[in-house]
Amino acid sequence: MKSLKNIHLLLVLCLFVLLLAPVFAGGEQEESMENFVYKTVGPQGEVPTNYDDVYISGTDKEVIRNNGFKAAILMHTSSDWTNAVISGAKDMFTSLGIEVVAVTDAEFDPNKQRTDIETTLALDPDIIVTLVLDPVSGSVALKQAIDKGVKIVLISNLPSDFVHGQDYAGIVTDDLFQMGKATAEMIGDFLGGKGNVALMFHDASYYVTNQRDKAVEAILKRDYPDINIVTKKGIANPSDGDVLASAIITQHPEVNAIYAPWDTIAEGVVAGVRAAGRDDIGVFTMDLGANNAMDLVKKGNMQGMVADLPYVLGETLAKMGALSILGKETPAFVTVPAIKVNRNNIVTQWERSLNRPLPPDVKDAM
Repeated sequence: MKSLKNIHLLLVLCLFVLLLAPVFAGGEQEESMENFVYKTVGPQGEVPTNYDDVYISGTDKEVIRNNGFKAAILMHTSSDWTNAVISGAKDMFTSLGIEVVAVTDAEFDPNKQRTDIETTLALDPDIIVTLVLDPVSGSVALKQAIDKGVKIVLISNLPSDFVHGQDYAGIVTDDLFQMGKATAEMIGDFLGGKGNVALMFHDASYYVTNQRDKAVEAILKRDYPDINIVTKKGIANPSDGDVLASAIITQHPEVNAIYAPWDTIAEGVVAGVRAAGRDDIGVFTMDLGANNAMDLVKKGNMQGMVADLPYVLGETLAKMGALSILGKETPAFVTVPAIKVNRNNIVTQWERSLNRPLPPDVKDAM
């Protein structure tokens, strides 16, 4: 009887380990793409408006310039991408005579972001531009601003219980489906339509990355029947890219390409692939960063990046805010396009995306 109890205990422990194995292995996951929508839609199913359709007339510009409005740009983190968004927004606000009274970095910490919002309210901004990290705490903090008459323009994410036209002027984000589609196409071209790919996905409920990650998988499955997805691994901490890449290569040495959800993760993936001595594995990601650009131009493992137009996104956010303080109707959901970046076009595409030249050391390495 005792031995039967031991066997039963062993079976329970084995089952427990099997259930936890995906967590320790990077959250491997299999999801159906059956209900996937092959286009970008807003957080509440909104049809996107193109950024070109957000327009301020000459008359409205004069009214805005004569009223001494103020704006605050409250970012979720710092990166080349956020710097370009800030630059675009500041340039547009300046051209409209709107003073930017605060620019903050929440360092990917929802608590700090809430403090940033509350502190900024003391400066009496008329407009707040922000990307909310936590929908619940972000909603609570921004409601304080709304009660004071501040107009809110959102980047990508929708706070809990927010109503368009009442709580916020609109959301501006990337064409998320097109970013995923473009990445899948670059992987397909690299593999010649045949081979083995490992997909990392952002293991969090995060509207932007979730849509992009699912689009990569959906297009690979739909358009590349001879490309085999050997594994899908979740990642929550951006600094774990090298560890997860090493695990993928150990478990699936047949892998030919790895997709990383964004630039910071991809840096670690490149390092992990390089440490494994696998110069045959191509790495693909979204968003631009100098380290990955350097690896790309030096013909390392980085084979392709897909970027949006963050400077234009920033300009659009500022225009949405300016229109909202005039009481003008603004679209609920606005998108900017995606572009492919490879070693042949990086000089022009880098400047098109970030509105500044490719870093000199990267250009010299070419």
